[in-house]
Amino acid sequence: MAFAEQGLHGCRVGSCDMPADHPEHHLLHIAERRHWEAARADGTAYTTSTRGRTLEEEGFIHCSSDLDQVRGVLSRFYADVDPADLVLLVIDVTRLDAPVRHEPVDGAVFPHIYGPIPLSAVIDVRSVPKTR
Repeated sequence: MAFAEQGLHGCRVGSCDMPADHPEHHLLHIAERRHWEAARADGTAYTTSTRGRTLEEEGFIHCSSDLDQVRGVLSRFYADVDPADLVLLVIDVTRLDAPVRHEPVDGAVFPHIYGPIPLSAVIDVRSVPKTR
């Protein structure tokens, strides 16, 4: 079944260009659809760090700065997951209550959010990009 959710700015999900307004304020997070939908249904902040790990377990929430990083993470950690079971959260860092640190990981620098993501900080929800 296709994911038909509209982004919060009215953008159709599946359009994977970064929002044009202040892209330096936006981070990307690959989320399992079920975890994102559970947070939305409960009205609680999103607290899944990465595949199979919570914020409490990991200490931060893994993010990406751009679509190239997202594609690399998808290839490395989510290759066996149906893309329909994933969504890409676009996060406005100016709406976060937690600090963001850009930290080196395997020769690249990735943003990490050191706290939960309020639902109001997620400004768009999109399909994950194709890796090839």
